[in-house]
Amino acid sequence: MPMSKSGRRHALWGIYAAFASYAIYTGWHESMFQFGGPLGALKISIWAALVGFLAYSIYCSSREDLFRSIGVITTMHWGRQISADLYLGLFVAMFFIYLNEGAVVALIWLLPTLAFANLSILLYMAINFETIVTKFLS
Repeated sequence: MPMSKSGRRHALWGIYAAFASYAIYTGWHESMFQFGGPLGALKISIWAALVGFLAYSIYCSSREDLFRSIGVITTMHWGRQISADLYLGLFVAMFFIYLNEGAVVALIWLLPTLAFANLSILLYMAINFETIVTKFLS
């Protein structure tokens, strides 16, 4: 029996919740939710972007079927261009994850990034903010 639209939506959000919980659990460190210091506002901005984008994504999924929308978007020239632009940007972000963590961790983050796009990238940035800042800005 095929899964209903509501069932697919709940399954996808359940997968994201499990992935995000696991990522936070395995990446946990004391300063994850500390927002002081000279870059505290930037860290707050990343967490806020993640929470806001997640909330908006959940809202959108309650209004539209993702798979039907993708089918419509990919029939349009600009829809294909925007999709290509999105995934090119995701692969650039994956390259920075590779530089920060190495190939194994980048491969672990690849599938969730392909499935959840910037929700995964923002989660990675929020969890690993200190490491990213230390490695790339110092």
